[in-house]
Parts: sequence; C-alpha cells; structure tokens
Amino acid sequence: MEIAALVMWVLTAVAGFYRLTGWLSNGGLRQQGTKVTRFPVVLVVGHPTLAVLALATWVAFLLTARSVYAWSAFGALVLVALLGFTMFTRWLTGQGGKHARDAEQGFPVVAVVVHGVVAVLTFVLVLLTAITVSRR
Repeated sequence: MEIAALVMWVLTAVAGFYRLTGWLSNGGLRQQGTKVTRFPVVLVVGHPTLAVLALATWVAFLLTARSVYAWSAFGALVLVALLGFTMFTRWLTGQGGKHARDAEQGFPVVAVVVHGVVAVLTFVLVLLTAITVSRR
C-alpha cells in the first residue's frame, strides 16, 4: 500500500504540473499585478510547494518505516488538499462567470478531474497506510 500511495502521489504531481504549466503559459503570473484573479500567487505556489514537501516526507517514511513520517506526510497532505479544494471551487465558480480570466479558463476539464481523482486516491492510501503502520 505504501508504494501504491507513492505511485498515486507521483501521478497526481504529474497532472498538477501539467495544469500549472498550462496556467503559466496562459498568462497566470502576468495577471497577478494587473487583473483580478481567483488564483493568488500564494495559493498557486503554496499548493504544489507543500505537496512536494509532503511527498519528501512520505519518501522519508518509505526509507525509514517510521510512523511519525507517515503521519507528518498525511498532516501536510490535509493542508495540500484544503488548498487544492480552494482552487477547485474557485475554478468551478469562475467557469463562464464574470470573474473568470483567461488563465483560469485555460484548465482542461479532463486534467482537473484526473488530478482531483488521483489526489483523493493518494489521500486515502496515505491515511490507510499511516493507520496500518501505527498498529504495527
């Protein structure tokens, strides 16, 4: 289950990276100073940065088998999920609305769905693994 969580996490990261590069190529950062955006820099940068730090903590767990790393990775993943859910709801409400901007509309629906579904699977696998490791 630990490796399955890692694989799901990497797939989530790939889908997220695809979305981030799409947002950047559609002028995401250029909008920050000149237009209203539903995606402030702190949200767009904080979500993947925290996700990478949580993934590094998960790798530390895989290398040491210490439950403290599994639970730390899960705790960080909770924050990552909250930031991701915030971006998802802002993207969802901005679709076609008067506040939607070019970069936000540039997210392909399939990429958003794949990223979200794989992220939920990652979340569940990390939680189940942390619970299992704690019982050993």
